[in-house]
Order: sequence, then C-alpha cells, then structure tokens
Amino acid sequence: MSIQFEKVSHTYSVDTPFSYAALVDVDLDITEGKMTAVIGSTGSGKTTLVQHLNALLLPTKGKITIFDRVIEAGVQPKKLKSLRKEVGLVFQFPEYQLFEETILKDIIFGPKNFGVSEEEAIKKAREVLKLVDLDESYLDKSPLDLSGGQKRRVAIAGILAMDPKVLVLDEPTAGLDPQGSIQMMNLFKRLNKEFGKTILIVTHDMEHVLNYCDDVVVVRDGKIFCKEDVHAFFKRNSLCEELNILPPAIIQLKNACNKCGMNLPDDCFSVDELAKAISKQVKHHE
Repeated sequence: MSIQFEKVSHTYSVDTPFSYAALVDVDLDITEGKMTAVIGSTGSGKTTLVQHLNALLLPTKGKITIFDRVIEAGVQPKKLKSLRKEVGLVFQFPEYQLFEETILKDIIFGPKNFGVSEEEAIKKAREVLKLVDLDESYLDKSPLDLSGGQKRRVAIAGILAMDPKVLVLDEPTAGLDPQGSIQMMNLFKRLNKEFGKTILIVTHDMEHVLNYCDDVVVVRDGKIFCKEDVHAFFKRNSLCEELNILPPAIIQLKNACNKCGMNLPDDCFSVDELAKAISKQVKHHE
C-alpha cells in the first residue's frame, strides 16, 4: 500500500473551549493506482482526512505513511517540499490557489519552485493547459477574468505541471454544468488510466462515484465507516439507506423494478446491463 493511516486523529483548537475532534482513530489503506472516492455527510471529516495527505494538516495522534515518508504526531515532518510535489491537492474553491497576475505565472510557479527552468516550466504549462481543455490564449489572461469552471481547470493545471504521483481533488465538479462535470471526470479518468496517477476525489455525486471510481471510502463522524469496491458498495441497498445516501439513478431504477416484482441481478450498473436484464425477465414471463 502506498498510503496508510494508522490510528490517526486530528483535533482542531486543542486545549481550548473550541476543541473539536474531526478525525478519530482512523485506519485506512489507499490503493496506489486507483481512483478512490471519499464520501460522507457534510462535517463528517472528509476534507480534514485528505488534507493530511500532503501535510497541510498534521495528525494530533497516530501516523501516516505516504510512499517512503512517515508523518507522525508530535514529530515535525521533514522534506515537506518534495512531499507536496508528489501529492497535489486541489481545493474545493480554486480561487484559493490562484494568486499570480497571469495564468502562465500561476501554472509555472510550482515547477519553478521545484527547480525546473523557466523555459521547461513554460513548455509544461502549455502541455497541461491543453490537457484541461484550455487553449494557449489563456496563458496571458488574469485569473480574475475566468469563470468558476475555468478557474478550477487552471488550478488543476497548476498541480499537474508539478507531475504529482497522487492527485487529491475536493469537490472538483462543484458549480460546473453537467457537460463540464463530465469533461472534468473524463480528464481524471484519463490521468488515472493513461498516466498512472492515483486519484482521490471528495464528492457528494454518487453518479461520479459509480461511473468513474474503483473504490469508495465512507467517512462518518470522523471515523472510517467502510472502504469497499464501488460495485460491492452499491449492491448493499440497506447500507445506502443507513448512511442516508441517494444511490445513482441506475441503482434507483433497478431497485424500483425489483419492488414491482422483478428479480434483477445485483451486478447491473449500466443502462445496457439493466435493459438486457429487464428484457430477459420479460421474455421469461411471456
């Protein structure tokens, strides 16, 4: 396992009247090379969890192993610069990450900070901007001139320019229209499959979880409720109900058909699969 949490807790405002335990004794293995969804209700601890991956937050208890590094409570971590090159974090609000006068300066800031020459950094900026479906005309624009969706694409480009092994995305499609969401998720899938990036996505969108992710981690009240293969997770209808999670539309339709007397198999996760299963049921009853 490339990333492992061992009995990790995180408490905000320790030793104050405002002390709050956001994570409690978290044990978690994140599989390298997969797309993993991190889900849970608002305030469950999802964002706190992923912000430990590049030491933006440090554990108040326990330890985290990230590749060959160990981050342990009470021990000042070393080599944070190289860790943050390997683990890129894109915030939910991209404007937090855009601070330069132009898009070009924003994208090349990271690579130059890690010792890449300006010429090479500019070349990389052009490559990653194309990767996020923006043309080179954006390089001279100010971040202030961009829409919310364009800002998110530029923020992702700035992280990709550093070529991280792990890409952590907090609600990456929030505020995007349906077409923009699909384009963004397809980009992440491509980065995972073609470029071998380990992807973690904090999301409330169960359609994205089912259609793009391999594993799902459920965070509940600061603890890991479960980690499962995505298909195994959505086969458990009672679990979704318990967690107050609205399943993807295809799962809802399958459940509705079963309530009407059909006996559709658990492994229908696409429209084609469901249509074939329904057709078989209908022919069987003719």
